[in-house]
Amino acid sequence: MGGSLLILLCFCSGLVLARLELVPHWLLQDDVVLWLLWLLMLLVGLSIGSDRRLGEILRTLRPGVLLLPLATTIGTFAGSAIAALFLSYTLAECLAVGAGFAYYSLSSVFITQYKGAELGTVALLANILRELITLLATPLLIRLLGPLAPISCGGASTMDTTLPVIARYCGREWVFISIAHAMVLDFSVPFWVMFFCSL
Repeated sequence: MGGSLLILLCFCSGLVLARLELVPHWLLQDDVVLWLLWLLMLLVGLSIGSDRRLGEILRTLRPGVLLLPLATTIGTFAGSAIAALFLSYTLAECLAVGAGFAYYSLSSVFITQYKGAELGTVALLANILRELITLLATPLLIRLLGPLAPISCGGASTMDTTLPVIARYCGREWVFISIAHAMVLDFSVPFWVMFFCSL
């Protein structure tokens, strides 16, 4: 949870520095943000590619394991569509925010690039909130809905930030499914976000 709060603190610090005009103007240019986004994509690829568990996960991946990320995707999009009924954002914008699957660092930058800072901020906060709910509510989710519920709730964060909580409360036998779930969602985030942003 400390990592999520640190991310939120950095975000708030950026807001304050920008409002006080203490940031160099060149740093706020669209080209700089876009290059930082591509650098982030490179680092994500390096991180996933250097994970020693990757080969094992890919070798032992069975088609049935893909049902959980599919269920997470369908459930997230259904929830986003319902939220669109009560919000001032379009259906496509709500689906783009939901398509972040708690991968706030990537999805919020994409959405900011394509739809503007307001929706990018909504995406950042919504996806951080999704991660925080998983960190705080995992024991309750397991008790009410079973061990797959916190994995689905955690989205793309279930192979890093929320993995220790899932391993502790769901049991170590769920770690593999949690990592495979997050990897599938990680790969899907850029495609879904850009698709919904283009509508």
